[in-house]
Amino acid sequence: MQQEFYSNGKLLLSGEYAILDGALGLAIPTKYGQSLTVKAIESPLIHWKSKAHDGSIWFEARFATNNFTIDHTTDVGVAQTLQKLLLEAKKQNPDFLVDSIGVEVETHLSFPREWGLGSSSTLINNMANWVKINPYHLLWNAFGGSGYDIACAQHDSPITYKLINQLPEVSQVDFNPSFKDSLYFVYLNQKQSSKEAIEAYRKQSFNRDLLVKEISSITEKMVQSNVLEEFEMHLTEHENLLAGILNQEPIKSRLFPDYPGAIKSLGAWGGDFILVTGDETTLNYFYKKGYTTIIPYSKMAF
Repeated sequence: MQQEFYSNGKLLLSGEYAILDGALGLAIPTKYGQSLTVKAIESPLIHWKSKAHDGSIWFEARFATNNFTIDHTTDVGVAQTLQKLLLEAKKQNPDFLVDSIGVEVETHLSFPREWGLGSSSTLINNMANWVKINPYHLLWNAFGGSGYDIACAQHDSPITYKLINQLPEVSQVDFNPSFKDSLYFVYLNQKQSSKEAIEAYRKQSFNRDLLVKEISSITEKMVQSNVLEEFEMHLTEHENLLAGILNQEPIKSRLFPDYPGAIKSLGAWGGDFILVTGDETTLNYFYKKGYTTIIPYSKMAF
């Protein structure tokens, strides 16, 4: 018997960094995601294969079923991370794999790993569903983070996300703006480390309560925006506010100062995707600069 699980990817449109301190964030689950299939085998091991979006195997490992020791792997670092997740899963559900001789696990991404759409969060949510444990607990005990990406993995529509007393509050929102055809996601051709970015944010000294209040207010205004110009104003306000906190120059003034539309960083600043406003004509600006992965909002979001 084969078990199958699937989780959506994620993009945080507002609230990056501040969401860790309780700010309200606007997030969209993506049409891109990751599947996980499990089937029983007769050998006492976990045979793990991870496939990229093109079907190629980018990672493979074998673990002992009883204690998850690594028997063989193509990447020690990835195997150790996976081992950590398996151990934490077993800790949360001691019955995990008790009645099984062995299993073959195969994951398959529908997006390039370097895009930063949630290769880890989709894996964690899928694993938690397989093991029958709480995905937020698996994330927080193994890695940390706000958990908004886990919420995205479980939803098929835009959401707002907020941590209240370290518990997630998730609400589906009707974010379906009339100007969504003017929204695009542009990949910056480089992967950014969320862990390092969060550590840098934590080192900054500022009024966190005030930032949470201001970011939450911007998020609410973004959700309620009816016209593009209003939405663009909120994007710019968000960028400038965080730029002052992070002591970093906004991505538009640093890389695209002459672009006519609005630009907002998403996730860890300086990598992954940016959100831009414009049309097919203005987007030629990015193509000419070598940024060729440009995804319309309607093709990225539900």
